Amino acid sequence: MMAEYDILNIPQDGYDAVIFDLDGTLVDSMGVHFISWCEVLAKHGAVNAFPEDVFYAMGGRPTKDIIRDLNGELDLHLDPEQVALDKRNAFLKNIDQVVLNDVVADFARSLRGKMPLAIATGGSRLVAEKTLQACKISNLFDAVVTANDVVNGKPAPDIFLETASRIDVAPERCLVFEDAPAGITAAQSAGMKVVYVPAPVRIPS
Repeated sequence: MMAEYDILNIPQDGYDAVIFDLDGTLVDSMGVHFISWCEVLAKHGAVNAFPEDVFYAMGGRPTKDIIRDLNGELDLHLDPEQVALDKRNAFLKNIDQVVLNDVVADFARSLRGKMPLAIATGGSRLVAEKTLQACKISNLFDAVVTANDVVNGKPAPDIFLETASRIDVAPERCLVFEDAPAGITAAQSAGMKVVYVPAPVRIPS
């Protein structure tokens, strides 16, 4: 599914709340996540199991779901729980390299106090909260919903429906900012309008 809007064509009305994906959308963190994945997969004997283009195509999905897919596609036997824990720790070790996506963050700041703002991320609660704290934007949002809060992660619509419920706004009145195909599909399946945010593909030095 394609998003209705892009970052240069943000609608000015027609919504009562804005929901932001976190990684690759509100913050430029995907390079740090990719480095963390490579480090952890190599540690578990799966060197080059996750090429960069495949990593970006799977953006927005919960870590354990990705590990299960890699196991099935590559005949690996990685422990989803252990690899997810190691990957989380590797990311947190390098969290100081995460920076704001200024265009998206400035838009969020411009709406603070005017309507509900929320985060809906495929990441874990700990990583989401640490990321928001590191970028000093925790106080912008009325709700933060993570993969820990729903049974089915993106591309299922559950996380966006749960977020709309928590901020008490009808799904069709929510505008979503997303960078990944799974997230766009999830938001549209929830009946929400979507702004596509292109994610830079670069590796931190």
